[in-house]
Amino acid sequence: MKIIVYSSKPYDRKFLDEANRSFAHELEYCSWPLTPQTVRTADNKPCVCVFVHDQLTRAVLTSLKAGGCELIALRCAGFNNVDLKAAAELGLAVVRVPAYSPESVAEHTVGLMLTLSRKTHRAYNRVRDGNFSLDGLLGFELHGKTVGIIGTGRIGAAVARILNGFGAHILGVDISPNEVCTRLGVRYAGLEELYREADIISLHCPLTPETRHLIDEAALGKMKTGVMLINTSRGAVVDTDAVIRSLKSGKLGYLGLDVYEQEEHLFFEDLSDAIITDDVFERLLTFPNVLITGHQAFFTVEAMRSIAQTTMDNIHQYEQTGTCENLIRL
Repeated sequence: MKIIVYSSKPYDRKFLDEANRSFAHELEYCSWPLTPQTVRTADNKPCVCVFVHDQLTRAVLTSLKAGGCELIALRCAGFNNVDLKAAAELGLAVVRVPAYSPESVAEHTVGLMLTLSRKTHRAYNRVRDGNFSLDGLLGFELHGKTVGIIGTGRIGAAVARILNGFGAHILGVDISPNEVCTRLGVRYAGLEELYREADIISLHCPLTPETRHLIDEAALGKMKTGVMLINTSRGAVVDTDAVIRSLKSGKLGYLGLDVYEQEEHLFFEDLSDAIITDDVFERLLTFPNVLITGHQAFFTVEAMRSIAQTTMDNIHQYEQTGTCENLIRL
């Protein structure tokens, strides 16, 4: 099958080429994203392979269909950037990678917690400047702390497993409790209780209309003073303006982000020689108790290999049978 791969980086090409050896699909790589301006590059390609920041609006999907596209292969788990209703109406199949490596994201999540709790990022910079003072670096243990996990799917469960080893008390919130978490001793609660009781809150829910700005002014107001908030799910789950106000007031004590509301204009690109014009993002960087990574929680050898293999498997299944076990259905 002819496949055009959008938003591809050298590392994407390496792992996709490796996985494609078993299938011999015809891959065409593009460094640019799929947008209304670039959609015509997909003409006469029955499959487009896209990532988290590619724009699959109704208009783009209509153009894809007119150009001969049959299949949209997401090389990610989230699909909030796809108009699924429009895809269904147009007869476009959409497949995804539902679980590539939960441990990769979970380990990065806990890494953010540890870095913030022990101020390792600040200590690293001090030592490089010859400053070995401990003033301002006083940390706290994860042991005995109450951690609230919002979204206890595969990634949330992996975070719970790790934190269980630290001796943390874990609260969970999910519309469907996970038996794996229950066996680990996770106690399910409502959002109100989690906000009230948690010392650390970690977000692992998908971005839906219901979860957009789940963490807003009202939610932050219900949390403990000095709470740590970690987001490795989707940027828009957090109202960034509200978070900045909470940081300024001291209500929010620590913030760890691997995702950001407007990240499509920033992440995955080298902007070191550019002027970043996103004032909200720049404001976040001024806080010493904020740690931001550029959507890299998934970025391990194991995860990249799994993503590439599942993507190729999905395309092969669809080509052979007209369906796929990872097909997204409304």
